[in-house]
Amino acid sequence: MPAHATATQFNTLLSQLGDASCIDASALARFDTSTLALLLEARRRARHRAEPFRVTNAPPRLLALARLHGVEALLFAEPPI
Repeated sequence: MPAHATATQFNTLLSQLGDASCIDASALARFDTSTLALLLEARRRARHRAEPFRVTNAPPRLLALARLHGVEALLFAEPPI
């Protein structure tokens, strides 16, 4: 997702995620904090449905960005069984 995505782009991407409770991030080559916001919203929606949520195969730079913003455990930790 390009930097500074508009609200419309954000909502379009979020609708494409649908009701995903596990997102494979291996294809992410370009991302920024708006990507984290999108993933956090997907997590919020999964939790609203009482489903676990996690992101798998995240590139090291995405992990570092999440760590920098203090959301690494929210997105990349193994969900409770």
